[in-house]
Amino acid sequence: MALTVRVITPDKIVWDNPVEEIILPSTTGQLGVLPGHAPLLTALDIGVMRVRSGKDWLTIAVLGGFAEVESNEVKVLVNSAQLGSDIDKDAARGEFDTAQQRYNEAQKGSDRQNKFRQPAPSNAAGPVFKLLAASCNLNSSESAEQKRAVSPALIPGL
Repeated sequence: MALTVRVITPDKIVWDNPVEEIILPSTTGQLGVLPGHAPLLTALDIGVMRVRSGKDWLTIAVLGGFAEVESNEVKVLVNSAQLGSDIDKDAARGEFDTAQQRYNEAQKGSDRQNKFRQPAPSNAAGPVFKLLAASCNLNSSESAEQKRAVSPALIPGL
């Protein structure tokens, strides 16, 4: 018995295939779904969704939305999604470096900005895009446990 998984964005269907297992980045943590799962509706966070088809784990970057599980069917409705295999790692790294540089420059600001700037809280998290950029470093030779969670060590600045 398999799960039918559909990942749907406003402009296209990103994934529509049967899988054996799915791990969703819900707003309350990672959520694993196997065939026969109880009906469920959950909010999704920005993160990496993983699907197991046969022995292979595939990654899909999702940018927030909802997932519904019912009768061995999982519908994932998200604002944006991209298959991990479609991500150009060099281009993603270049965009990340550019965004990091722009962020650092914005933190410096001009003298006029510095007069009115409020200090950031000491516990403020870095940009969310670090998670997705770090997930681009995952490859097919990693174990299932490594693919299920992005290690904080992979995320610079956290």
